[in-house]
Amino acid sequence: MTAGLSLGVACLAAGLSIPAILHAQDTRAAARDPQPRTEAAEIRPTDIVAHAPPQEGYGAKLLRRVFIAAPAAGNPAVPPGIDRLPSPGQLFASPQLRKELVRTPALSRFFPGRVVGTIAPAGLTSRDELFAYIGRTREQLPLGFPVSGFGGARAPYTTIDAESVTTLRFTLACVVLLPLVIFLSVCARLSGESRARRLAALRLVGLSARDTMRVNAGESVVAAFVGAVIGVGVYVGVNEVVARVGLPGLHWYPADGRPGWETVAWCLVGCPALAWVVGQFSARRAAKSPIGVRRTGERRAPRKAGALLLVPGLGVIGGYCVLSVMGRDPSGGSASSLLVPGAVLLTGAGLVWGLAPVTAWLAERVAGSAKSLPLALAMRRTEVDPGASLRVVTGLVLLLFGASLTQGVLVELDQVSRRTDPLQEYRIELDQIDAAQREALERVPGVVDHVVSYRSWDPLDGSDVPQTSMVVATCAQLTAITRRASGCVDGKVMQLRDADSAFAYDPKPGERYAFALESGRKAMFTVPRERVEVRPWSVSVVASGALLVPPSLLPAHVAEAGGALTLVSGADPATVRKVLDGIGAVAPTAAVEPVGIVVESLAQLTVIRSLLAVGMVLGLVIGVAAFVVSVADRAMERRGQVAALALLGARAGTLRVVQVVQVVLPLAVGLGAALVTGWLAESSYLITGGGAVHWDWDALPLLFGCALGVLLIAGVASVPMVRRHVDPEHIRRD
Repeated sequence: MTAGLSLGVACLAAGLSIPAILHAQDTRAAARDPQPRTEAAEIRPTDIVAHAPPQEGYGAKLLRRVFIAAPAAGNPAVPPGIDRLPSPGQLFASPQLRKELVRTPALSRFFPGRVVGTIAPAGLTSRDELFAYIGRTREQLPLGFPVSGFGGARAPYTTIDAESVTTLRFTLACVVLLPLVIFLSVCARLSGESRARRLAALRLVGLSARDTMRVNAGESVVAAFVGAVIGVGVYVGVNEVVARVGLPGLHWYPADGRPGWETVAWCLVGCPALAWVVGQFSARRAAKSPIGVRRTGERRAPRKAGALLLVPGLGVIGGYCVLSVMGRDPSGGSASSLLVPGAVLLTGAGLVWGLAPVTAWLAERVAGSAKSLPLALAMRRTEVDPGASLRVVTGLVLLLFGASLTQGVLVELDQVSRRTDPLQEYRIELDQIDAAQREALERVPGVVDHVVSYRSWDPLDGSDVPQTSMVVATCAQLTAITRRASGCVDGKVMQLRDADSAFAYDPKPGERYAFALESGRKAMFTVPRERVEVRPWSVSVVASGALLVPPSLLPAHVAEAGGALTLVSGADPATVRKVLDGIGAVAPTAAVEPVGIVVESLAQLTVIRSLLAVGMVLGLVIGVAAFVVSVADRAMERRGQVAALALLGARAGTLRVVQVVQVVLPLAVGLGAALVTGWLAESSYLITGGGAVHWDWDALPLLFGCALGVLLIAGVASVPMVRRHVDPEHIRRD
């Protein structure tokens, strides 16, 4: 009981610390945010002047900077993490940024100055943040504002936005906390029959019912408290190690993950309290009727009231699914944001409490018609004591239910965080890269194609000169990067035309446009009559009205000032991150425009995926631990029954088949129900989310395969739990 509770408490502490880690990072980001002074508009000599430009992309990471002009005199406020303000030409950098500046000196373009110090953890959100305070003069900060101090109520940017944090907490509660409560309850009821006999013996030798309950509560609470202390210690040690390694997209300081007082209270007080409640419930029968404890064949029918929770839960979930099938859109509104989470929780609870009566009913029907002795024995045992089967399989059933919901959350986040098109474009200005970098960028892993485009000449004198763009590509390249391209002929200048384009700009045939050359001269292109009917993927370099010029007809030495290199890759988040990191490695100072996506959203999606993966791992650990503990406990409790069956002549193979069937039947029922209800819960979440995907058919084969794998592993793991050895002590007892 102590060992099991220590594992459960360690998982509980990990689950409760995830929001604390995110909150700690956002709190430090808010504490260093320069606050504009509002009482006077003019800048005084004693004022700090600051400028915080937007975040710059550096591969899939972000560069964050604060330019500061310190006052000539006085005691100015200092942001956390540094002991003084940087002077002009100096900068304080984060440890990770100092490493990047040494590795990539070209980054000094974003961070001008000499590094004179390192920012302490108090001024950084995470260990891998690329952040700096840069000292400048007031004349060098035309966009600067007077600062009243550092630290605001809200962070200028958060690790995860508030809406995603709410979704993450709910998902982790379903994936981790629900199975954890079941697991802790299982641990608190370990050796239930043996404990009941000991308590009954105490009751029969004269101990009062109240004192008997106190004895049981005392040993349960002590064991639970010791397990909770060990579990908190285990989590603290694991946090110290994992914090130094980090997760994909998320790194934190060990102090951020150390359990706070609320987490410690939940672990050291809540878990022993849960053990006390469960212990009081399980010991009630031994205290009130000690003689009845010996009558192991008498069992009450499982209560069916818990299964009624499925009615409102499935009613709400099924209602949204029916509305979607009817073609109606129930997304939006505050009602669905409350109904769907509540319905999911009710469905999960009904799935747990309804498993026992369903299993007992099914076992009774199967036993009545069974012709096989092992099957009949297994079903009669399950019919008599379905609660034991419930403790064995509940953790794995809830894990599959939570996996379905997690899949829905990932699909919904994936829809809102990236383009739904199969291709992703990255636009880089040609004047920001040299020839060697251009060749290297075209070979970045993940890039499947590339094209070059140019804007026509603009005198930049305020005059209204018609402009167009030119895409340098072959017909094969055009076909590869568009949804559809028809009528293209290689070797000819043609005009691109998208009939569905919302832009009214459409150069007329015969119009002439000039493109600047490096020599200062102009190359003239005439808009042809021949057109290529194209259908680009959303926003693209292949815009309606642009000229398609074959590489063989491109004039030599076109000015790069108006040109751009567009790289094309797959649109899945992993490929996008790989390509962005590859671009950052080749051209760290070039501005990259990932068309249609925001790097901040991509970074948030990476963090959410990592945290959901951690939740699934914790849920898997809890589910497997609950299964192993329950199966082992049942094997210990059934030693007397196995001994009696062995004396009656039951063979070892028969006993093993009985054990396997007793585990596999309720597990199959529970996993089947979890597969159906979980998929409906996922669908209702996607329907109310307002995304394009309402029915995640792709996840069904994976979840079904996982269910079959769990059944197979559970059946194999149940075989060694049966020992045919006849212990005389067990014969005397039973």
